[in-house]
Parts: sequence; structure tokens; C-alpha cells
Amino acid sequence: MKNIILPLLVLLAVNTFAQKQKPIVLYPDGAPGAKPAPKTYAERIQDGSWIFKVTEPTLTPYLPAAGTANGTAVIVLPGGGYAGLASIHEGDAIAKEFNKIGVTAFLLKYRLPSDTIMTDKTIGPLQDVQRAVQMVRERAAEWKIKTDRVGIIGFSAGGHLASTGITHFQKAVIPNKNNTNLRPDFGMLIYPVISFGEYTHQGSKDNLIGKNPSPELVKGFSNEFQVTPQTPPTFLAHAEDDMVVPVQNALLFYNALLTNKVKAEMHLYPAGGHGFGLVNPTTKELWFSSLTNWMAANGWLSK
Repeated sequence: MKNIILPLLVLLAVNTFAQKQKPIVLYPDGAPGAKPAPKTYAERIQDGSWIFKVTEPTLTPYLPAAGTANGTAVIVLPGGGYAGLASIHEGDAIAKEFNKIGVTAFLLKYRLPSDTIMTDKTIGPLQDVQRAVQMVRERAAEWKIKTDRVGIIGFSAGGHLASTGITHFQKAVIPNKNNTNLRPDFGMLIYPVISFGEYTHQGSKDNLIGKNPSPELVKGFSNEFQVTPQTPPTFLAHAEDDMVVPVQNALLFYNALLTNKVKAEMHLYPAGGHGFGLVNPTTKELWFSSLTNWMAANGWLSK
């Protein structure tokens, strides 16, 4: 009898708990505008968590435990200054946390801007975000997702990319023959880079648009200037003592949202610095709990 029960318990555990799926290649036939990568440009992982020189962008689904999915999806964008990806504490851990509240998460391993592998590096990461949104919506039935409940979350430079995704959706930078809606339904920006002006994170700016960008390019990717009434509802969290990405980035975006009458919620913490991931060690308040309440209030956690 024991020989029968044990395999059944193992099978039950596999089907009951949240599951990370195999990564899905975004562009099986190659990314639009991609250049062949030289042998010297090869993806590498450092310290088991940081990913550099991404040439094959992927989307990894994280499915909630059986019976808990509510039909909402969130695409997760790790930070790393547009030079690398903090794939664990701003990626895998975040996706698993969303699973706990019934949200189907998708971890995006996006390409980092590079003239070596892209004809236009300024739009390379945005292409991957739009493709991720497109893929989630086009395969929504497969993952039991409601197509009007697809959100996006980003951290640091990933927050800049997420803010680009929620403000630059009207122009497709990928092939979109089915005219799939590329607008995320909501955005979540955690200690985000927003501006390429006075309060920018210089490394993120230089990596995305170069060291001598035109004024038009600077303004185009200073996303406080790109907010419109069509920008989706947004949640922000930032520490006031952030010395890497000044808190003014979040403030600029929040004020732009208010000016355009976009629903927004912002949580500021006196301390915490930058890059704290899920837990700000200086406070008992968990920003993810506040985010969960915000999502529930907007109807994104109901089944």
C-alpha cells in the first residue's frame, strides 16, 4: 500500500503547488532588427543570479497552484542598469510571490541594449516587452488568462522599461499582424528609473540611448513626459534615501499620472536604499502587501 501512496503524494504535490515552466523563446525566427552575435558576445551568468549579454530573450511562465489562479497575469522585468538582469531577487522571487495571490507570472529575460547585436539598441528591450505582452494575450486561453488583466512590473532599470511599456504602447516596434493590444492593463514600478534628465541613473541612460543622445531621444525616453490619459493605472514604491536612483524619478512619474487623471498609488519609505527586492529591511511594511491590496481594490484578484 505504501508503494502506491507515495507516488500518489508526489504527483499530488506536483499538481498542487505553483509551478515554474520551461522558458519560451520570444523570437524563434530571430528578433526584428537583430544582428548576428559574434563569438565574443555570449550570454553568461554571474553568482548564480546576474545575467549578462542576453542574445536569446525568453519568457518563463510561473503558474499558480491548482485551483488558485484568478486569471490575472503579470510580466516581471528585473533591473540591472540595462547592463545585466538581477534574475533572482527581482525576478524569480517576485514571480513566485505573485503565484501566492493567484496571479500567473511571466519572467522576461529581455535583451540588454547593445549596438553589437541590434540595429537600434534604443528599442531592443521595448521590443521584448511588447512581444511578451503580445504572446501572453495571444496564448491567454492556454494559460487561462483574462486578456484585460495583463500587467507589468519592473525594478530599477526594469522599472524604466516597464514605464516605457505603459507609455509607448501605441507604436508597435515588433510585427503585429493580428493587431494584438500591446497596452498593459496596469503597471507597477519599484524604485524605477523614469527620467533621463536631471535625476537620471546615468548608467541606465548611457546604456540605452548612448552617451551623446539627441535632446529628442532624451525626452522620448524620459517617461514622465510620455504619460497620457491612456496610460494604465500604476503603483509605485521607492525609498527616499535611494542614492542610486533618486526618489524624484517616482515623484515625477506620479505627478504626471495625476496631471493626466490616471489612477495611481505611491508608497514612499524614509529609508531602504536601492535594490531591496521584496523586503525593505528598514520597515515592517511590505510593499508587496500594499500592492496586493491595490490589485484587489482594482478587481484584478477576483476570480
